[in-house]
Amino acid sequence: MNYPQIELAQSIIEICKAKNIQHIIISPGSRNAPLTIGFASDPFFTCYSLADERCAAFFGMGIAQQREFPIALVCTSGSALLNYYPAVAEAFYSQIPMIIISADRPTSKIDIGDGQTIRQRNVYENHIIYNANLSEEANQENDILINNAINTAIAQKGPVHINAPFEEPLYNTVDTLTVSPTLLEIEELPLQFTEYDQYIADYKAASKKLVLVGVNNPGVLSDAVIDWLASDPSVIVMTETTSNLHHPTYVEHIDRIITTFSEEDFLAFQPDILITFGGMIVSKRIKAFLRKYKPAQHWHIDTLRHYDTYNALNKTVLDTPENFFQSIKEHVLPSVESTYNPWIQAIVEARLEKHNAYLETIPFSDLKVFEILFAHLPQQTQLQISNSSAIRYAQLIKIDASNDVYCNRGTSGIDGSTSTAIGAAVASHKPTLLITGDIGFLYDSNGLWNNYIPANFKILLLNNGGGGIFRILPGHKETPVFNTFFETSHSLTAEHLAKMYKFNYLTAQNEEELNTACKAFFEANNSPCILEVFTPTEINNTVLSVYFRNM
Repeated sequence: MNYPQIELAQSIIEICKAKNIQHIIISPGSRNAPLTIGFASDPFFTCYSLADERCAAFFGMGIAQQREFPIALVCTSGSALLNYYPAVAEAFYSQIPMIIISADRPTSKIDIGDGQTIRQRNVYENHIIYNANLSEEANQENDILINNAINTAIAQKGPVHINAPFEEPLYNTVDTLTVSPTLLEIEELPLQFTEYDQYIADYKAASKKLVLVGVNNPGVLSDAVIDWLASDPSVIVMTETTSNLHHPTYVEHIDRIITTFSEEDFLAFQPDILITFGGMIVSKRIKAFLRKYKPAQHWHIDTLRHYDTYNALNKTVLDTPENFFQSIKEHVLPSVESTYNPWIQAIVEARLEKHNAYLETIPFSDLKVFEILFAHLPQQTQLQISNSSAIRYAQLIKIDASNDVYCNRGTSGIDGSTSTAIGAAVASHKPTLLITGDIGFLYDSNGLWNNYIPANFKILLLNNGGGGIFRILPGHKETPVFNTFFETSHSLTAEHLAKMYKFNYLTAQNEEELNTACKAFFEANNSPCILEVFTPTEINNTVLSVYFRNM
């Protein structure tokens, strides 16, 4: 087997192997040749080659998202690693483990006018959980830094950066290893002992407890805990599409419920205790409500981070949600008498009737597309949903509980949704559907420049001629400035991209065509497919605004 002659590269590769970092995403370059040679020559590693570093990073993040274990990104020196930055920031806020390994010029070559050199040390400083700035020689100090970086990525669920300077010659190889790197065991962060007595007392006393759940991987709570929370009349559980948490009495469509609340409703809804867990919340309305009508107490449950999203956080629970609720559950039976949950259930039923009645009347539009799409969606499909209007529409329509839902909500950017979805499809082996808008799709169109796309990967592309989210937001005015600089009006389609990247391509421009196309779209699994749905730009925001008024 070939090994790179450069011993520092050998050390990085062997430590990655010892830590079971199997998936390696490599962007072609010269300075990273020692790493590329070593990783690609060893059958232990599964290597992927993606030329566009921004797409490569999101692709790798999609794999790490599904495996819940680090992948490694490998790039050359210069601006290459800067193109990783959007995915680094997303992984940081979404707590997804990634190892960025950047090849660098030797220190003596930095800032002297040499080619492809930038100041790479600590380049991700504000959005990284560990920096390993290596020296050129293989030594124990470097080994410790490499170990610490990988161990930190695993234990603390985030991106780490290993910056490795290599001097030429870069392509020379040897037949045997010439290093025996030091290995350090992973030190798991110990969970602090949580004194539950005070939590139990407060929980028992509160007649209005709101459990608000953000982004989660499936399976975060056991069925026993899910059912226990649902059975308590003093508890309202509000979930988002990305929570992957389901029960018939959980409130799934937050904006549908609270948008038309009166002052009296808000006061009735104001919780004594707010309990949160999971990642970022999509709904702006629930955030605005909780910031204005603050709970007496806010407890956030997480083993690592606790954001004060509602300016009311007073207890940080360093535990898993399952452990926390199990500990409470054992001591609070029977439940306190309350009308809190029955009150919200009556509102949910009333809103559902209005929702169904309104959807029967609306013209073909973005909202109608989501209704039709989710009616055709096969069970056990992995959904990857892009940001802006796509994820907001998805919050309004029922999705079957068998479908896992993901979205890059860490930074809420549109920049890597396609690449992330493809990486997730590769890792999960599940039929995967990306739901994306036209601007996000076009922005990440290099994500299709990818030789690893599964045959059952599909894209529902909602083309409304621009950034429809800006028509929904306050301040929209039909002016040349708005259309050009906010909405980004265009007349582009995905047809030629589909042909170039060998995707099947379907279109729909009305309800009848969409129903027909959905059948063919979901039945064809012999090649990746794009279904591009064209909706009227001027109608979409009106349909949505009237929807909320009708609730």
